[in-house]
Amino acid sequence: MLRTLIAGLALGFAASAAQAQTIKIAILGPMAFVQGENHWAGAEMARDEINAAGGVNVGGKRMRIELVRADTNEMASVPDSTNAIERVITRDKVDFLIGGFRSEAVLAMQEVAMDYKKIFLGAGAAHSKLGLNVEENYNRYKYWFRYTPTKDIDLARTLFAVMNSIAAQIRAELKTDTPKVALLAEKAVWTTGLIAAAQKNLPAMKMDVVGLWQPSATATDVTAELSAIDRSGAHIVFTMLSGPVGISVGRQMGERNMKAVAWGINVEGQKDEFWQASAGKAQFVSTLDTYAEVEMTPKTVPFVKAFKQRFKKAPTYNAATYDAIMFLRANIEKEGTLDADRLVAAMEKAEHVGTGSIVTFDKRHDLVWAVGKTAGIAVQWQNGEKVPFWPPNVKGMRPFKLPTQ
Repeated sequence: MLRTLIAGLALGFAASAAQAQTIKIAILGPMAFVQGENHWAGAEMARDEINAAGGVNVGGKRMRIELVRADTNEMASVPDSTNAIERVITRDKVDFLIGGFRSEAVLAMQEVAMDYKKIFLGAGAAHSKLGLNVEENYNRYKYWFRYTPTKDIDLARTLFAVMNSIAAQIRAELKTDTPKVALLAEKAVWTTGLIAAAQKNLPAMKMDVVGLWQPSATATDVTAELSAIDRSGAHIVFTMLSGPVGISVGRQMGERNMKAVAWGINVEGQKDEFWQASAGKAQFVSTLDTYAEVEMTPKTVPFVKAFKQRFKKAPTYNAATYDAIMFLRANIEKEGTLDADRLVAAMEKAEHVGTGSIVTFDKRHDLVWAVGKTAGIAVQWQNGEKVPFWPPNVKGMRPFKLPTQ
């Protein structure tokens, strides 16, 4: 009996000691979808790189990174996402939280994380409310940082900057003074601000908004929407799509041989499988993106190449979980602690050169927007290849093409 007790205590101490040697990070995402896949893939790369180098130096003590995979199922269910984050905090005893995708779900997950005072680095949701919470109630929400993407308002700034260059090309090549723009936005809270911004700003940019169409994020048929857009005479289809509907749009625009060119956000269009998924019909579809083999930072090209070699595909922006973990490590090592409050103070002042952006945070813990730093890149599908074309001053960019070319 005594031996059994001693053995049990020894095992308990061993387990506690093992746990004390690791930093546990929950990776939260819709793991059945490309966004969650990339959340996990980027995190795996960071974990393996850090652990191979001896782990994280925490005040002179070396600690390894341990990842906890959490399928939020947030594409289908907000309650599932909150259950997932509650579980990794209470059952798995994680130290940090990284990920999230759909704004509706991340807003709910943010509340749970703040209840437990856990640092949560967002890697997918764009809605401004997430950062506004930090400004309006700092003591509660200070543990939230939006690592990627920029907030919806700043996404709009990037989208309009690229739209302006596309419109200039349309004016020059098609001899049209006022290009017509159709808004095609999935029914989701993150698109609300972008729609309003487009309706307000595009006319001021001498573009005519010919209508708004809003399919489901998971729609497999957008015939009705594209037929109406065709009839409107649109030159540009301004897409705001994060779900599988992006594949339907790309495929069916090609099947219809539409003269309009798609530009905007199409998260499905960021992945290598998009061309095959759209049956090779997504010619000229373009999207805001984060990664390509262009020199956004000194780390971009090596990361993209390493990701492709390991996973046989290019990363989407959600793979910035890699950068989020590296950012976290840098601040842990600088402060020599895992204490959340001390880390928050350090992260607020830090600048981090990542693989997809150069990161600094404002008072809302949102990224400070800047072209060439956090504004992202623009890519276009041309003959089965995803071609980067913006910003033009970055090495490796190539020409944008219109359907008439």
